[in-house]
Amino acid sequence: MILEIGVDLVEVKRIKEICLKWGDKFEKRVFTPREITYCNSKKSRHQSLASRFAAKEAVFKALGTGWSLGLHWQDVEVVNDSLGKPSIILRGEAKERAELMGAQKVLVSLSHTKQYAVAYVVLIGDLR
Repeated sequence: MILEIGVDLVEVKRIKEICLKWGDKFEKRVFTPREITYCNSKKSRHQSLASRFAAKEAVFKALGTGWSLGLHWQDVEVVNDSLGKPSIILRGEAKERAELMGAQKVLVSLSHTKQYAVAYVVLIGDLR
């Protein structure tokens, strides 16, 4: 059963400007080392970072928290399988919140253009 959904749209330019202004400080605060490595391997690095940022925001929205209630950016990690399909790994407070809601699976879809990145997240599980 679908428990919650979350969607977020990010301007790639905004993420690029933040990266240029704050550099590693921003990236290390928001993204996991694995996410940074993945994005650095891509030709469209800032589009990949923006997609992951949007995914984290969409998860927070689906959890009904925004980035409050002790959640941390790195509590949500976007990983890709060998074919490039993205999935979400939850840790810490994000994982605890999802479990309290009865979520057993997090589905994610990412897309981007040169200008925008979008993420759509669905929490699947049983109502509690």
